[in-house]
Amino acid sequence: MKVGKQSALLTNVYLGEAGVAAGPKEKNGPLYNYFDKTYEDLYCNANTWEKAEMQLLTDAIKMCLKKNNLEISDLDYYVGGDLNNQLIIGNYVMRDYDLPYLGVFGACSTAVESMIVGASLIESQFGNKILVGTSSHNATSERQFRYPTEYGGQKPASLTFTVTAAGVALLTNQATDIKVSALTSGKVIDAKLNDPLDMGRAMAPAAFDTIWQHFQDFGVGPESYDLIVTGDLSYYGRDMVVRLFKEVNIDLDSNYKDCGLLIYDRDNQEVFAGGSGCGCCAAVTFSYLLRKLREGVYRKILVVATGALLNSVITAQKESIPGIAHAVVLERMA
Repeated sequence: MKVGKQSALLTNVYLGEAGVAAGPKEKNGPLYNYFDKTYEDLYCNANTWEKAEMQLLTDAIKMCLKKNNLEISDLDYYVGGDLNNQLIIGNYVMRDYDLPYLGVFGACSTAVESMIVGASLIESQFGNKILVGTSSHNATSERQFRYPTEYGGQKPASLTFTVTAAGVALLTNQATDIKVSALTSGKVIDAKLNDPLDMGRAMAPAAFDTIWQHFQDFGVGPESYDLIVTGDLSYYGRDMVVRLFKEVNIDLDSNYKDCGLLIYDRDNQEVFAGGSGCGCCAAVTFSYLLRKLREGVYRKILVVATGALLNSVITAQKESIPGIAHAVVLERMA
């Protein structure tokens, strides 16, 4: 049921178990124990960066299926995407599965965009069991959006460090202890920032816009949630969101975190402003946050995945970097 301008209430969409695979930097981070599988190096037992990311996504799919006691034949769709041109990671992984596939792109907001598409299919009774997921890899992203790691270029403190991880979760119409109860779809917001080495602040206005619209559509405020979490704004982007809300007399600081700050230890890991990438929000949400919901630490979370809608060609043409953010509400039912 549509609510307000950009939101909807969901009546019959639940979150099952999820699978998360991660790389070496993530293995050495504070959320290590929440991941299902980790690798010692960026190659992930493959021989190219792109094939390493395919391996991560394959691992996440297999673990998700195993934890939910499902076979591919039990599913209706896979909905997901990645940061690589033409979604090659998802495209190439899904050629091995006999399953309808909907490839979506929302940059780093893809995890929640996939959930919105999957939840809409279930709510409309077009499917009963749907896998949603995404992936990112530090080396594939650096090569495509900035400079290859081998280039050795100096990086500023504002840089967000692309997470090497994949996360896949089950959406189902069969009741579980976690309900996907609402969603808010975001708009493209362009703050006219153009630094690809500072994407946290480029995405922050979109995060503000979606969270603000969510509050307006449902008539709620930050106190309605145990936790509000953005996908990958990291240190500088999160700070901007907090300051933007202060301008409308809302204190968002106390129960607001960012996945890019949760997945790494900035004091002891060389990750600059914090984590970013499709895999950032997916890995944190489908492991750490899901566990905390099931343990009763949180009962209601607003997850707001954020994305910078750029590519290397358009930024070379001196264009700005528009952002987008999509939100879902996860509630513990038990």
